[in-house]
Amino acid sequence: QVQLVESGGGLVQPGGSLRLSCAASGRSFINYSVAWYRQAPGKQRELVAGMNSGGFIKVADSVKGRFTISRDYAKNAVYLQMSGLKPEDTAIYYCAAVVPGRGWASVDYWGPGTQVTVSS
Repeated sequence: QVQLVESGGGLVQPGGSLRLSCAASGRSFINYSVAWYRQAPGKQRELVAGMNSGGFIKVADSVKGRFTISRDYAKNAVYLQMSGLKPEDTAIYYCAAVVPGRGWASVDYWGPGTQVTVSS
């Protein structure tokens, strides 16, 4: 069993930065790929960035060059560094434990999410 808890969301002005953190528990977490998803009001949940155990990183075109995903195995944590934030980045951001080798949509565990609001 894996549990994920996100933190670091909040209100930020356009052009600002935030760092989201995901704290994981459960011995099997180390075997999973990890990803950040987001869901804006009235829209489907979408992949923001993902990372597998080999270091391969997938980043959505809409955030490329602005968002960076990273993982700390020692701390059992995943991070999403966001910069150059835009109002369209406003969403609930979710941390996900992804089954390796089955595509980024193969999520076994989700965190409860953290709200990010970009507004002046």
